[in-house]
Amino acid sequence: MTENQEKRLEQFEKMLQSVQTEYKSIVRQMEELKKKGKIRSVTYQQLMTRKLTYQNMISMYELYDLAEKDDRERENR
Repeated sequence: MTENQEKRLEQFEKMLQSVQTEYKSIVRQMEELKKKGKIRSVTYQQLMTRKLTYQNMISMYELYDLAEKDDRERENR
């Protein structure tokens, strides 16, 4: 593997980790708002949109076997 390929792989791994971390954060924030009965709030709706966006990104990673499907399922529990 060339130095450039190693750098790209490292950057990809950072990006994947960032997407997964942000997805977890969004889910936690939504759970907190749900506990407070604020599922109709603008903030909750914005988080839902972001969650769907990140969910789609993770699904693309899974489609190309770049992330494990079980990872997101475990995160949702």
